[in-house]
This record gives sequence, C-alpha cells and structure tokens, in this order.
Amino acid sequence: MNPAGAYPATRSQTTTPTKPSAAMPPPNVPNPPATDRFEPLLIRAVDDVTRTRGSSSPGDVDAVIVGRHMEPARGARFSDHEPALDPSVRRRLGVDRLWRHQVDALDAVLAGRSVILTTGTASGKSLVAQGAIAQACAGERPGSALFLHPTKALGHDQLRALSAFDFPGVVAAAYDGDATDTERVWVRRHANVVFTNPDMLHVGILPRHGQWKTFLRRLRYVVVDEAHTLRGVFGAHVAHVLRRLRRLCAEVGTEVVFILASATVDDAAHLASVLTGIDDFVVVDDEASPRGERVVAQIDPPLLDAATGARLPAHQVTAAIGAKAVTSGLRTIVFCRSRRTTETITAAIRRLVAPGLADMVQSYRAGYLATERRAIEAELTSGRLLAVVATNALELGIDIGGLDVCVIHTFPGTISSFRQQIGRVGRSGEPSLAVLVAGTDQLDRYLMDHPSELVTRPPERIVVNPANPEIEDPQLQCAAAESPLTPADERFWGDDLADAIRRGVIADRFRLRHVASDGAPSSVRAVSTGHGHPAGRIGLRSGSGRECRIIDATGTLIGTADLERATTTLYPGAAYVHRGEAFRVVELDLDQATATVEVDDGTTTTRADSSTELEILDTDDRWETDGFAVSVGPVAVHHEVTGYTRIDVLTRRTVDHVPLTLPASTLRTRAVRYTFDPTTIDEADLDGDALAGSLHALEHAMIAMLPLFAICDRWDVGGISTAWHRDTQRATIAIYDGYPGGIGIAELGFAAADRHLATTGELLTTCGCRSGCPSCVQSPKCGNGNEPLDKAGAVALARLASRSLQVGPNRR
Repeated sequence: MNPAGAYPATRSQTTTPTKPSAAMPPPNVPNPPATDRFEPLLIRAVDDVTRTRGSSSPGDVDAVIVGRHMEPARGARFSDHEPALDPSVRRRLGVDRLWRHQVDALDAVLAGRSVILTTGTASGKSLVAQGAIAQACAGERPGSALFLHPTKALGHDQLRALSAFDFPGVVAAAYDGDATDTERVWVRRHANVVFTNPDMLHVGILPRHGQWKTFLRRLRYVVVDEAHTLRGVFGAHVAHVLRRLRRLCAEVGTEVVFILASATVDDAAHLASVLTGIDDFVVVDDEASPRGERVVAQIDPPLLDAATGARLPAHQVTAAIGAKAVTSGLRTIVFCRSRRTTETITAAIRRLVAPGLADMVQSYRAGYLATERRAIEAELTSGRLLAVVATNALELGIDIGGLDVCVIHTFPGTISSFRQQIGRVGRSGEPSLAVLVAGTDQLDRYLMDHPSELVTRPPERIVVNPANPEIEDPQLQCAAAESPLTPADERFWGDDLADAIRRGVIADRFRLRHVASDGAPSSVRAVSTGHGHPAGRIGLRSGSGRECRIIDATGTLIGTADLERATTTLYPGAAYVHRGEAFRVVELDLDQATATVEVDDGTTTTRADSSTELEILDTDDRWETDGFAVSVGPVAVHHEVTGYTRIDVLTRRTVDHVPLTLPASTLRTRAVRYTFDPTTIDEADLDGDALAGSLHALEHAMIAMLPLFAICDRWDVGGISTAWHRDTQRATIAIYDGYPGGIGIAELGFAAADRHLATTGELLTTCGCRSGCPSCVQSPKCGNGNEPLDKAGAVALARLASRSLQVGPNRR
C-alpha cells in the first residue's frame, strides 16, 4: 500500500500549454509591450466604474490609477556547470537545464550544507529538494527525508509532485491528521520520504521517536516549505520543535541538512538560523528563472464624497477589473483576504461577464475538499477556467501554471505577501499585469499616497523569538520527556539552557538527576516531571502553553487560542472567524478552558469594550532626546472587558452595545514605550481632552503602520495612551505584544522608532479627511469606541517626536 499512489502526475519547471485567447498574439508574432497590452483594459474598467457608480469625478482615470510601474522581462540564467546529480535522477526531473539558483542550491545541499532559498513563486525551489532527495534514496546507503509544510493541502500537492517523477528507491507518503491508524503504521514501516506538518512532528512523531529510530538514523534532509509563514508564536514553537528533531537525530548519529524554501524576506540567514539553531546557512536569493514583462498598477477606488472621504467599495472595482480581464480572454487570479469576500467577488464577476464565460470563473478557498481543490487547480492549469478568485490559500506554492493577470483586493498586509501574490503571473514568459485595489485601511491609504513604496520597499523582517520563556520552557519539557537534558544540549539551545532548566525546576517541570560515571565527576541531567509526554498539552499556536479550546455544540474542535487572551477575544457574543468562516461565541468556560461557538452569517463583527492599565516592570533599552524618549522592556497589562459593540461589516455602523461581566486578566509581555516631556506637550499646544485625544489618535495610527516594519498584524499587538502615566511620570503611548512573554514585535518597533514615527506622520498629513477617519486614526479594535481622537494634535506630536529623533537620540 502506497498512500502516494493515487495522485495524478505534475511536473515542475514546465510550461503547460494554454488555450489561445483573443488577447494572445498569433504564433511567431512578437508580444506587444505590456503597457500597450494592459493599459486599455485598466482604462475601460476604471471608466466603467467611475461613470456608472456615482463617482464625484466621473471619467477621471488618472485620479484612480495612481501608480504604474513596469518590471522588465527577465531571461533565464544558467550556471557554467551542472550539479553532481546522478544521470538517472536528471533524466527523471525532465528539464534540459537547471537555472543558476537551482544549481547553486544543489551544489550546497549535495556538499552537506544547509540552504535557504528565497526566490519567487514558481521559481523551481521544490525541484532542488526533489533532486537531492532522489539521489539520497537511491544511493549505496539509502537515506530518508522529511518534508514539513504549513498546510495539509500544500503537503499533499508536493507529495503528488514528487511521486509523479517515479524516482527509483523513493517511497513517499503523508503522515498527518488525515492518515488513518493503519496508514500511519505503514508509513513508519515503509516510507523513506515523509510529508507532514510541524504540529504532527511535535505531537505525533517526536514523542514516539523510538518507533521512528530507523527513519531518523537514515534522515539526510529536512525540507521546510514556506518558511516565511513560520513567524510569531507559531514560528517560535517550530524553532524548538526543529531543535528537538536535531537533538534526537544526533543521538542516533545523524546530522541533518536543512532545505528551507521561503518568499523574499529581510535577512533570510537570520530567519534560517533562528528557526533551526544552525548558523552557517547558505542563502540563495539571486533568482535566475525567466519572467515576462509585468505591469504593476495601483487603483484607488473613485471618490464618492469629498467631505467624508467615502470611496466606491474596493470589491466593486476589483470585480470590474476581473471581469474585463476575463472578457479579454486573460487567465486571471483575484486574491481576497476573507472567504466571504471571495464569494462576493466571484458572484460579481460572473454577473458582469457574458453568460458563456460565467462558468469559467471559480472561487478557491479553505473549506473545499481536497478533490475539489485539485479539480480547480487542474482546470485553471489546462485553460478550462479563465479566472479563479482565491484567499491566500493560493499564495503558497501550489502549482497552477502560467497566469496573465493578478488582481489583489486590498493590501494583503505585508510587502512579502504582496510579492508572493503577484509572483503568480508572468511565469510563462508572456507579459502580465498585477493590480492592487486599495481599501480604506491605513496601510492601503499610505501606499496610495506613496505608490513607489509598493515596488521599492524592502520586505519586512519576520518576527521569531524562541527565547520567550512562555514558549521555551514547555518546549524544553517536551525535549526532556524525549531524552534527559544535559549541558551538552547547549549546542541546540545556547547559553540560555541552564537558566531555562532552573526556571523549570522551580516550576516543577523538571527534576535534576545526578548520574555517576566510573572515575569521572557525576553529570547532571534534567528529566521531565509528570505522567506522559507533555506535547499533547502544548499547542504550537499558543503563546502561554495554556490553550482555550474552541468547539461547536457537538464538541468538534474548531481552533484554539491563548487562555490568557480568552476574555478579550472569546467573550460570549464575540464574532470569531476561522479560515474565513464566521462563528459566534455562545459560551466561555474559563474553568474548562473551552469556548463554544455556533455558525454565524458573518454580517456583523464585534469589538470588545474594555479598560486597560499598563504597568512598566523594567527597561531593557532606551533612546532619549530633548523632549522625547523611546524605551522597550517587560510590562504587565491589566485588562477588563466590560462589554462589546456589534458592528455591521459592510457599513461599519454600530448595531448595538452589549454589557458583560467578566473577570479581569493580566498579560505579562513586552512593550515599546514613547514618552513626551512637558516641553514637547507645550510646544504642541495641547492640554486636557486635546492631549488625550491626540495621544490616542497617534497610538492608533502607529499600530496601523507597524506591519511595514515587522511581519505582523494589528491584531498581534495592543496599545494604551495616557496624558500621564504613573510609572513614566509623562504623557505616554505604549504598544505591546499581544502574546505572553512577547514574540519580538516590541523589539522591532523600538529598533525602527524613527522610521515608524516618520511614516506615521506622513500617513496623518496626507489623509484628506478633516478630523480623522478609518484611513488614518480610527481603529476597528478600539476598546473605547474611538473616543476621544484628535487628528490635528496627533500630527503635531508625530512631527515633534520625529524631529527629536532626527537630531540624534542618546542611548541610556
């Protein structure tokens, strides 16, 4: 029985033939420039929406297409040599020549060096792992390999791709939550290439490492796909899981080589090192695959009301552009941020195109069966579908062939994600078009006012903090349960291991055992306390090790969340969204650590009404100037939810307020703090309510702009602002990590304080509203109902703080 056998064949690094379309030139005729090909499409779409949907400036195309950037065509580049792959492996790979970045990566991997590849979507990263693994499995001493994927769907896609090559000696199979007990036994006994995910490695493989001893002894390669998704709490947990894997392999005499595949990120070597604990990674980031010309355009939906700043909804503009592309015969992908928007835009495009084309438009999102997803992918690749409207499920490396147009409904949150999405088009060598349709969020508005930033800004730095004790300590208990910890394990966890073990002894996670050797001093080993392996009690997406289980009325697990954050996110009546599907919390049981939810129509969302106090516990670093200071360090956030507000999703209007009585909670985390001296406040001419509103408005805007400097979401952080803080004795803004112990966001905010403040000031001054709007200072998560807010005062404070930092801060 081979679970991989049922998958149909696919091939990497090949171009699937597409059906001719009206927009494609006849054979042997040079392609027109991309601008000539796509500009009429954009103009027609924009003209339609401005003339027919009540714009205050009909026909003003230039006011709507705010940015156009041409990325020139890129030819393939090859190496002056071929990697040391066996000829039989080369033949089965089915490519004439490997691109240079593939050769560079294979050279390093075959020499025993760990590699991180950070080239674009569909640039053949998978082929590097496939070739190296095929060679390892067919050698005189056959090796094994482990693939880790962030989603089961992607893992099965990659399993299908590897199986299609039919490499001699390769027995590949999936070991995940979908595998039956019988299949899992078969995989352990027979497979030498295992596809799984970090969660299963954590809870299903490492705790049972005795059953995997032969596999681990032969383990040659560990492939971590989509490594850029391993960030925040999840990334920190995975970093420890990978160290636990390395440690168990070392105990059976194996030193594994890692192959990390990632989107373009800032400082890829640092990311690889933090995730694996290995310092000497080879970084391969000079992409050599071909690409056609690409036009990147930014669309600002037409203004409907100059007084309020209201604009045409982004989904209408997105649907209009998608429909024009489909009508022109262009193979199109539309990216959306939610399941509901995906279905809304799919229906709108179908209404706008001719009846014969409506069936060639399909949605693609989480929740579809694997067979349904594969059918859609095959139809899109073959040309039977002209357009797919997708959530970020298709942002990851699933093979869907060459596409012509990518339309992105509102900024996806990070430059890295934006590049991943537009990388879906232009791979066939044809010209392509990528369009961002802006929403009302602060990041969207900033990028409309600074269009060049979208194409010139470097990718964000990924936040991973394995040193967080809330994550490190329970993970080390897992490691001790697998094999007692000794001082020699500092090679995996560094100099902090001794401190972590001391914390574990105090918390009764470990007990120390002295082991005597003949004629040698006794050694100390830390063993796990308690019964059974602790992995089953430690979720990889929880920052505290204490999880609240989110279940439906039948007890089916929907998801998990930090128990310490449950009262602020899972209170009775709260809207909860999981993989794009809307739920409503019916009951929160803190004693049982469960929140019961029911399916909701998703027409309203909720915002907790709350009171928050922040206590500064210590200061680790500080910059100080005349009139202004920035510091970072541990804090305690005392939070009490007093009720919630229901808000209409479409209109953003308040539906009602519901009071609640819930126990207060305390979050121990880390924060970056901004303090303003009285001289600065006087210069800004602020006092009383004006000062409170100014600080509050600046806090909101700074939280909204933080994702430009760290890969995070505004929901990953919290903030407080006050005209006088008892610990600083100053007017203060604090932005804190929303996870116990902190995940590194505060440190990145501190390091980027000058750029962060300057960018926030630009957002505030360029927003055309008079007194504040959702595009600058209003926040959808404000626990005080966005009151009070003073935009003019926020502009003054940002200007003065930026000026102080430019003069040159002193470190204390």
